[in-house]
Amino acid sequence: MIRFENVTKTYKSNVGLDNVSVHIKKGDFVFLVGPSGAGKSTFINLILKDIDADVGSIMVAGQVVTELSNRKIPQYRRRLGTVFQDFRLLPKKTVFENVAFAMEVIHKTPRQIRKQVPQILSLVGISDKAHKYPDELSAGEQQRVAIARAIVNNPTVLIADEPTGNLDPDTAWEIMDLLEQINLRGTTIVMVTHAKDIVDQMKKRVIAIESGHIVRDESGSYGFRGGEADA
Repeated sequence: MIRFENVTKTYKSNVGLDNVSVHIKKGDFVFLVGPSGAGKSTFINLILKDIDADVGSIMVAGQVVTELSNRKIPQYRRRLGTVFQDFRLLPKKTVFENVAFAMEVIHKTPRQIRKQVPQILSLVGISDKAHKYPDELSAGEQQRVAIARAIVNNPTVLIADEPTGNLDPDTAWEIMDLLEQINLRGTTIVMVTHAKDIVDQMKKRVIAIESGHIVRDESGSYGFRGGEADA
């Protein structure tokens, strides 16, 4: 599903990734962990084609991302869903409209939108919030809207970048339960996090990055020195 082969990305002042090779299979749920500046954002941005690798090959869902022309990038990104720490909802649109917008931009019909959006809102547990605006929702509810928007077009891969970072512990676990449900439906999930407790309890695959290198790739715990999640 996601394959990095000898990928290097450098910046003026530092190395983002250094000769990284990794294979994430279809249906995997992977935590990407490591200290700030380790290379996690570089890893994600390369998948999203926000930046280009200097060396190496990246393949996602059968497409060689490193060879995509600019013209083909929008179509490629339609196969990906993204969820961020800060939700990024449109404040003047309702919950329904926020989710529908993700379908409108890829030219889905009004009929398709009327059918699909309620189903997704039900899946994430906010059917009763469809006509509310973001500022009328709790942080957890806003993140559910963001997740609904990310999955409404049935992406093959969901990128979750610190999705629990702005949430209290109980709400964070509700979001993790939701992400696990989505994963069980067949969506491959790559989640960047500093939340050691979540990683330790979920017992999923953990890819740990330090100084641009993958230092650990196995199922289990967060596992950094001193057991600390360096923010």
